[in-house]
Amino acid sequence: MPDEFTLERSKRLVERYTQLRAELDSSTVGGRFMPYSWWNLPDPLPVAWLTYSLMLQEYASELANIINDLTHNVHRLRAWATVTAPLSDEEKLEVTHEFIDRLGTVALGQPYAIKSRFAFAAGHLCHQANQAKSPATWKDDFPEKNLYLNDIEPYCRSWKKYRRFKLRVEPIAGNTFNQESDYFRHTYNHGFSSRFVIGLTRMVSRIEEAGSIKYTFGGNRPLDLAEIADLLEKERDQCYLAFDAFRQLVEEQIAAIRAYEANPGLQKLTSSGASNGKWGRFIRWLRTLVDIVGRTYPRNSR
Repeated sequence: MPDEFTLERSKRLVERYTQLRAELDSSTVGGRFMPYSWWNLPDPLPVAWLTYSLMLQEYASELANIINDLTHNVHRLRAWATVTAPLSDEEKLEVTHEFIDRLGTVALGQPYAIKSRFAFAAGHLCHQANQAKSPATWKDDFPEKNLYLNDIEPYCRSWKKYRRFKLRVEPIAGNTFNQESDYFRHTYNHGFSSRFVIGLTRMVSRIEEAGSIKYTFGGNRPLDLAEIADLLEKERDQCYLAFDAFRQLVEEQIAAIRAYEANPGLQKLTSSGASNGKWGRFIRWLRTLVDIVGRTYPRNSR
């Protein structure tokens, strides 16, 4: 049986979470939600484009998921900022330990993850769609490593919409975000990051300067939730622009695929033709499965 201290603590935490839900319900989420299943591939779909189709379905859905999650996390951080404002230091420690530390850590890492996933998705999709442009010379030589925008450039630059996409993705998780978040992601993984709401870290820092070593004392103040929400809101809005540009890039690719399939003079990737019969049923089943698995965020969920 739990002791009285544990029961009282649980009661207090339930009250805090109830306050959070009330604050969420009485305020607007803000921003907008990324859509699902917005693309329009040929139907029936030739077997040659099965890989592209499944990649698109998974990548576009997962990008929508994580960006929508960031939208919700900005809202949650604002709500927690309101709930924790009147609390004592001891109460703040309790709530931060139970709820806020994980939320803040995940939220501050999401811009980096989104930026990397955009590069991963665009690189793979451009590489597959390049078969519609150069079927006779296309080679399956895509790199197997962590992908950055510079890595995918050779596979993407022939697409007119890629330039705009790149310009929208590049600012995500940039220098301003790093500085204003106190380099949280780096220090969390490689040192001791700033705390949320309450607590000091890095009381002593070792600095090499002009060939000499010095030590500074003082510590870092905790991260303010309202300020972090403001910072992440800017990242969120940039992610929206990048997603819009990603959609335009995909639409350009699908137009190229349609033009390729409509031109009988081009060398075809497969002699199997349109996906009818067993292949067609298999492709539709796979696409439905990926759509169900990938769509983890209902539009109005919190």
